[in-house]
Amino acid sequence: MTVINRIATAVPDLDFEADYRRWAMRRLEGTREARLYERMADRSGIEHRWSVLTEEDARLEEGEGLYGGAQPPGTAERMAIYAEEAPKLALKAIEGLGDLGPVTHLVVASCTGFVAPGIDQIIARRLGLADDIERVLIGFMGCYAAVTALRTARHITRSQKDARVLVVTVELSTLHHQEQMDIEPLLMGAQFGDGAAAALISNPGEGLALGEGISAALPDSEELITWHIGDTGFNMRLSGEVPGRIVAALGDPAVRKRVLGGAEVDAFDAWAVHAGGRSILDAVEKGFSLSPIALDASRAVLRNCGNMSSSTLMFVLARLIREKPGKGVALAFGPGLAMEGFRFGWSDA
Repeated sequence: MTVINRIATAVPDLDFEADYRRWAMRRLEGTREARLYERMADRSGIEHRWSVLTEEDARLEEGEGLYGGAQPPGTAERMAIYAEEAPKLALKAIEGLGDLGPVTHLVVASCTGFVAPGIDQIIARRLGLADDIERVLIGFMGCYAAVTALRTARHITRSQKDARVLVVTVELSTLHHQEQMDIEPLLMGAQFGDGAAAALISNPGEGLALGEGISAALPDSEELITWHIGDTGFNMRLSGEVPGRIVAALGDPAVRKRVLGGAEVDAFDAWAVHAGGRSILDAVEKGFSLSPIALDASRAVLRNCGNMSSSTLMFVLARLIREKPGKGVALAFGPGLAMEGFRFGWSDA
């Protein structure tokens, strides 16, 4: 039985939510969309988002900072910040785990930047891990990459009984906001923040036991969530059709059986759903006819941190692991549209 023994999380020091809202409203000043943006931002369920940017950069004033001036920073400049800041934030999360013990494998997920040698090597060296440690780097899978990382750890521990896997997710989403005047990209940018998480996985042990994996790539959905490398960072597209497609998918008996393993919804007392946005959480709640409090952990993460891509689900699991849940389902949605997840429970072994 593969078990998440501990989870620790970290965010940068700068809360830039209020600055971003002011900046976005200036982009729309004098247009009919300004009031719509303000209303939708108020309804987002997000109160705080954190960024690795400096306070000067994140002021987002005209002519100042990363997003000011006539020329937005190029992808190379943004990747230079990623190479400097992503390892720092990852190590901050790892530090929260305390004594790591004899780590045999390192699995890192990150889709908001690239650097070589990889961030997995950087983390391993700064932690002083053995130079022959086995490493896996999961990149550009988006919001469900934490699921892939945890399932990879599960496969490792099932094949090597003495394995002790360190799983890390780190995302610097705020490096990729675009200087645009349209309401759609501004609203999308209003969802994302930076964050990192770390978990220790072993077999056996006390903690959150990882069960069977869940995967479903929804048909005819290739353009609903996309992310392309542009000249000024990574350009994401998030279609407004996504929540409706999630509701429809969860109503499909075949998909429902895949997620629940043939059980009924009321057989689960814990739900760890990627907090991709209020509409995503509302869609899952509606699709499974969940109680209004079923997604409290996910909504709390959304409120306090926004969407941190792959790290978001780890933040939700970090909240649930404190409660020692009986039986639960973890789900995340990402490019495709694809749904990834796993069932979990509590182990006292």
